[in-house]
Parts: sequence; C-alpha cells; structure tokens
Amino acid sequence: MAYTRIHAIKSTVGKSIDYICNPEKTDNMRLVSSYSCSPGSAEYDFRFALAGTRYGENKNLAYHIVQSFAPGEVSAEEAHQIGMELADKFLKGNYSYVIATHTDKASIHNHLIYCAADNVQHKKYEECTKNYYALRRLSDELCKEHNLSIIAPTKNKGKSYKEWKEIRAKNSWKERMRQDIDEAIETAVSYEDFLTQIREKGYEVKGEKTDGEALKYISFRAPGQQRFVRGSVRSLGEKYTRDNIIQQISEKKKAKVKTVRPHQQDILKRTAPKKTLIDTSEEKFRKSPGLKHWADIQNLKTAAASYAVAGNLTELKEKIEAKNKEAAASRSELAAIGRELKELKEIQHYLLQYKETAPYRQAYNNSRDKETYAMKHDEQLTLFDGARNMLKKKGIRPNISELKQVNKDVSELEKREAEIEKKYDSAMKDAKDLEQKYHNVTEYLGYDKEQKTHEREISSRDRKNKTSHVL
Repeated sequence: MAYTRIHAIKSTVGKSIDYICNPEKTDNMRLVSSYSCSPGSAEYDFRFALAGTRYGENKNLAYHIVQSFAPGEVSAEEAHQIGMELADKFLKGNYSYVIATHTDKASIHNHLIYCAADNVQHKKYEECTKNYYALRRLSDELCKEHNLSIIAPTKNKGKSYKEWKEIRAKNSWKERMRQDIDEAIETAVSYEDFLTQIREKGYEVKGEKTDGEALKYISFRAPGQQRFVRGSVRSLGEKYTRDNIIQQISEKKKAKVKTVRPHQQDILKRTAPKKTLIDTSEEKFRKSPGLKHWADIQNLKTAAASYAVAGNLTELKEKIEAKNKEAAASRSELAAIGRELKELKEIQHYLLQYKETAPYRQAYNNSRDKETYAMKHDEQLTLFDGARNMLKKKGIRPNISELKQVNKDVSELEKREAEIEKKYDSAMKDAKDLEQKYHNVTEYLGYDKEQKTHEREISSRDRKNKTSHVL
C-alpha cells in the first residue's frame, strides 16, 4: 500500500533537491535517479525549461510528490522502482524530474520533484484536483502490479470506532470460526488430523463422514455456541465445504513434510506422564524379598490413592476428557482474544500516531511556504499520512477522541486474556494429574502391559500384510 501527497515549490528548488538527495537518507545516493536532467544540475535544467514560459498568476517552479509505503511491506529497491514507474506514467516523458528513495525512517518513501514546465513547448503544468486523483490511481495500479496492498475506494468517510466495533461484534464469531478452520487446515497432515485439531480447539463437528451415508454438509459448533454452522457456500463460504477442506489438505500434503506441531508436543507430554510406580523387575528386588515386599506395598498405596479419585476407571477417564475439553475451549478462546488484541493494538498505535502528528499536518496546511515546512517536518507529515490511511483502510474514521475508548478496550481484553490463561493452565495441570493417576492404576493392574502387547501384535500383523501385498 502506498499513499501520496503533492505540493508546489515556489522558490526553493535547489534546497529541495539537495534535501531529497541527502546521501544519509538515500544509501549514499544509490537510491537517486533522474530524467532529462542530472541531480547536481537539476535546478538549472528546470530554469531553462521555465525561461520560455509566462508566469502570470502561476508562480510555481516545480512540484514535489511524496509516495510513502507501509512499514515492512516493500524493499528500498522495489520502492525506488515503483517511484520511477509512477513518474514515467504520470509525467509521460514531458517533464524533467529527480526521484530519491529515503530509507532513514520506518516507512520507506519516495520524493519526486519535477519541473513545472515541460521540456518541449515550455508550457506550465496545470495543477488541479483531477491530476492529483490520477496520481493516486496510478500509484494504486502500480501497487497491484507489485502485489502490494491498496486502500480500497469507498463512498463513505469511514465509521466511528463505536460503529466499527458494533459491526465487528456481529460478525466476529463467524470470522473466528473461519480462522480456526484455516489454522487446522494449514497444520493438518490428513483429513482425520484436521478433525482432531478442530475438536481440540473446542469445536463439535457433525457431517464429517465421507462415505455413502454422509450428510450433505459438514457442520461446526464453537464452544458456547447454540447452533451448528454449515460448511456451505452460503454460511461460511465455498472454501469451507467438506470437499474443499479435503482438497486443500491434499494439495498441501504434496508439498509439505510431516512435522510434530507445538500443540501435538503438548499432547505427547500430557499422554506420557512420568512413571511413579516402582519397577520391581530389577535384580535387587529379586534378591531381596523384603525389599520386594516393601515396593509392592508402596505401589499398592500409589495405585489406591490414584483409584480413590474416582469410583471407577470409566469415571476417571470421563474426568480426564472433561478437563481436556475445558483446556481446548480455553485455548480456542485465547487464540480468538489474541487475534482481537492484535487488531485493537494496531488501531491504538495508529490513533496515537495520528494524535501526535495531526498538529504538524494542520501547521503544514496553514503554512505559506509548504515546501520549506515539509522539508523540516518530513517525518511527522509522513507518519500522519500513514496513520490516517491505515485507519481508513480498516474502515475507521480518524478521531483523536476515540483513543480513550480503544485504550479501555485493550486493557479489558488483556485482563480477560490473563484470566483465560490461568483457566487454561489449571485445566492442563488437572488433566495431567488425572492422567498420571489413571496411568498408575492401569499399570498396577497390568492394563498397560496388555495394551502394549496388543499394540505390538497389531503392528506386527500390519507389517506382514504390507509385505505380502508387495510380494
């Protein structure tokens, strides 16, 4: 995304060109270019073109365009290239110009100074609103060509923060659902893995089957939501139908190598609890019946204490499942709060930036010598333009008085985030403790050994089946 401003130069062409060509701002003048003049003699080249004109009421000697880019969106070299393309399309080879790209601020920006008279007929450039809008349109077109974002045109002047928040609240639950599904698709290695991940986020899923008895639509229900939402073109969008989810995972799978994700590492840690029973198979226990008897008593006490948590193993498993669901719901809520906080903090940042730089913009508007003022306060004017346009891009009307409410909303969200983090940590700890107790009981009763033996038999049978299939 790039935003532009333009003003006339009435008496300081030489100083203005020296300012934009400053080696400290342009990587030792590596990011300086010119057309039909040289940066060192541009002031005299401009005078030659202006000599054949009649000044009349138009006292302008040159025009100064500033084209600024969002921080981090473009490299200095690409910004310079875009600036030259803009100059060539806007001026059509009729006017001499010098262009310089400044890299000394967070926002990379171009300075373009061009002569107010053309090089052939020496006619004065007619400054008008129509030409400025043409400049903005060309800048947007170039941003599209270079895959940069633009500020979409709109008939309204944006909404107040209160209006923006109310509209966002109505639609945010559906957007959060899309984002959660997108995250699961991005990290899933199979359709089954996707279903596991979306359920771990606290969602209920129905219609997930793909066989002949499958429902027409896959549907999702977020934690605390009353109704299921269909993964259909009408409800969530074409991207979220069952077939398209499967297709996205399949296409991604071809290009990605399976890895263990952070959330899977958490699960592995929880499902592999530290062994607390004493291993009595060691030689020292075989040689000492007394030591073996002591260890058996200790193991019985550990297993009994673990078993006492619930009336039976089924109830204990249900408690574990409930805690895991509670943790998954908290994790999903934390992700939603994180996204909301990120957006609000960005709005907070731009409103504060707008507040601090608005006086400079007002002073610039009131200044008789705009070029001199712009050179002196280039940074503040660039930051003002950036803040105003970023708020406009988000659909918010810049208003300093809104900052107090935004600060309050951010503070409340941060408190909510801290509360949910505690709830999540508590649920994770409880689930881990319950799993340890379940592990103690099943190991003492020999269930773990039976399960491992059963798993080895299945694995061995599968390997034999694969071998025979190959043969």
